[in-house]
Amino acid sequence: MSNTPVPAPAAAAAISNPVAARMRAIVEELSRDFLERGEVVRSIVIAMLARQHSFLLGPPGTAKSELSRALTARITGARRWEIQMSKFTSPTKMFGPVDVAALTQGEYRQILDGRATTAHIAFVDEIFKCNLGALNETLSWLNERIYVPESGGDPVVCPLISAVTASNELPVGEESAAIWDRLTVRLVVDYLAQPGNFESLIRSAVRPAAAPAQPTTIDLTELQHAVGVDVPAVVLPDGIIDALRELRSALAGQDIVVSDRRWRQCARLLQASAWLDGRDQVNDNDLAILAHVLWSTLAQRETVQTTLVKMINPDAAEALNAQETIRQLMADLDQKHNTLTPAELARWGVEEALDKLRDLGGQLVTLRQKAADAGRATDTVDSVMAEHAALHERIMRDVLHVPAAPVTAGAVR
Repeated sequence: MSNTPVPAPAAAAAISNPVAARMRAIVEELSRDFLERGEVVRSIVIAMLARQHSFLLGPPGTAKSELSRALTARITGARRWEIQMSKFTSPTKMFGPVDVAALTQGEYRQILDGRATTAHIAFVDEIFKCNLGALNETLSWLNERIYVPESGGDPVVCPLISAVTASNELPVGEESAAIWDRLTVRLVVDYLAQPGNFESLIRSAVRPAAAPAQPTTIDLTELQHAVGVDVPAVVLPDGIIDALRELRSALAGQDIVVSDRRWRQCARLLQASAWLDGRDQVNDNDLAILAHVLWSTLAQRETVQTTLVKMINPDAAEALNAQETIRQLMADLDQKHNTLTPAELARWGVEEALDKLRDLGGQLVTLRQKAADAGRATDTVDSVMAEHAALHERIMRDVLHVPAAPVTAGAVR
């Protein structure tokens, strides 16, 4: 990236905002409760602060709906609404059933209270199963925040701040693509990758539940003020605009073209990220959120992430190089399982695989320390370290038949 400055963590742009501090506390608490979901939680919160919608892609059993409920429960005074869509979901189920009492008096109207029409925060599961009958109303609700009653008349203005949506699959077809375009922040949620976290998950099923601590909350009026006043006031420096121009050109060179509308939405997301971190000015670190915004297919997602990482985080870029080596070792392990004898496989594990993992482990620990010291995000390095630890444990268990405890990358040195 050109010459965009990266302010130090204690730069003069830091501000003291108790609401932002409590929002950060909410992110930290939920990141502890939901293992390996820290970046997902933070990204949903940024989408909410930017008055945008988020999308969670993942298989069943990855706590998508539970995480959404836990987050929205932290906003006191907000009206929450939830639905699981199907091809039979009618507009009246979403936006309000017919008022039968009024109908008996010859008046056709809907009961809007308690439905999408009155919600501040929503969770919509299986979003792409929205049928044609409800499509236009759903699009207007997400984009313009309005609903036109079936009986006609003036549109109903909906107070929706943000919707968290989810699905087990990406959209297929023109109708689903229209909804997909309205979902600004797109997040992939998978099963737990780190062995230690998997162990914690299993133990939590049989361990007596500890008394819950008092959760941090914010009031609806505080959230509305942040969304409507505080976040829009965050400064977007010329250097960041230059970086966005450079990023747009880099992606276009890789056949990833993003609409002008989505680029415009990026600006507010960057402001929300800075405000959440307690700054009154956007800096390079905030660009990381765009890894969840600028892709439409899973193949594009990896390209966008790699392009961004190379621009804003040299430590993460080096970690991705280490990730390629780790994944090649994993592929080699799968292949050698089918071609080598157990003795030959064990020799390869000791003399080649573990030797490479030791070197990679040292590199990753050093990279993470450099990133932390510079105030840069460590999410990418942490993710690669988790893959490193998983492969090391697999070699010890399946190749050398040693019952080794889960390790971090640093411990493999």
